[in-house]
Amino acid sequence: MTENSGRHENLPGRQRRRFPGISSRAYEHPADRSALVALRRLSGFDTVFKALSGLLPERSLRLLFLSDSVRVSDAQFTHLNTMLRDACYILDLEKVPPMYVTQDPKPNAMCIGLDEPIIVVTTGLVELLDEEEMRAVVGHEVGHALSGHSVYRTILLFLTNLALKVAWIPLGNVAIMAIVTALREWFRKSELSADRAGLLVGQDLQASMRGLMKIAGGNHLHEMNVDAFLAQAEEYEAGGDLRDSVLKILNVLPRSHPFTTVRAAELKLWSESRDYQRIMDGHYPRRDEDKDTSVSDSFRQSASSYASDVRTSKDPLMKLVSDIAGGAGDLGGKLRDKFTAAGSGTSGAPSGEDDRDDRQGHDGPDGDDTR
Repeated sequence: MTENSGRHENLPGRQRRRFPGISSRAYEHPADRSALVALRRLSGFDTVFKALSGLLPERSLRLLFLSDSVRVSDAQFTHLNTMLRDACYILDLEKVPPMYVTQDPKPNAMCIGLDEPIIVVTTGLVELLDEEEMRAVVGHEVGHALSGHSVYRTILLFLTNLALKVAWIPLGNVAIMAIVTALREWFRKSELSADRAGLLVGQDLQASMRGLMKIAGGNHLHEMNVDAFLAQAEEYEAGGDLRDSVLKILNVLPRSHPFTTVRAAELKLWSESRDYQRIMDGHYPRRDEDKDTSVSDSFRQSASSYASDVRTSKDPLMKLVSDIAGGAGDLGGKLRDKFTAAGSGTSGAPSGEDDRDDRQGHDGPDGDDTR
């Protein structure tokens, strides 16, 4: 087989379970589905989506990668070609997407395309990760392809660039940025789904954890520790006061991806869940059942997941919301008490930590596309 198309058959390098006919519903994060429903309900989204579907230069995009990147095949980047075919074999994706390696020192990967998905990885990522870590990344991108995420990701990239070009026009980018913000909210959730797909393909949690650590801290594994890395996520969620909760929201809004420590913690939690074990035991939703699924049921599951996250969250704002929802007091009184205490210095972050958002780098439109 010389090209990445059509039927494929591949024996993995080590014994791993295959999932014939698996539906993307098996690994999709509930928040992914609900955010996409909310996105589609956004005023003007359907109009923009239909217009852009006809305007986006997809053929030009494909020609660009064909002419200025290296296409993965049996003759070029053969180890990546084997991983790609293996990932499609495990998730039972019949048509293997074209995959390209592009010169860019920043570790990055993406799945884009309207009619058919294209997977692109950068040289920075290829050089950073070992074989098992890279296998999880390739599985992550194949998960995006199976879920149909590439369409919305392509539109997000286009609108982000368009917003920059019309930013000088008064109110010219207000409507565009509303849709971009909604798309980013959905895409952050879709990354959690794709991380799960990567774990189903690699079936090596430690490799997935290592890959995320390297994306966060570079190729210095001897200086890093998985448990300490996960402890950062715990501290991030529980630390600070209501002011920090607001800063967390502001920090994440410009990003298309969740923070790496958060992704690692979410993936570890899912790997320990009954849902993951059931999939590994061969009990999972099938694609031929997708037509019978209920949108309202999916939305209820998503709402239930959000409610559970609020109840169990250690974030000060989420704890406050949970208390109020449980009848523990009035919103105004609690907010006043919390912020008064924070302002008097009797609780919350020590002096000097308020400027942590200034130290947190804010990525540009193309600055946080890793995986």
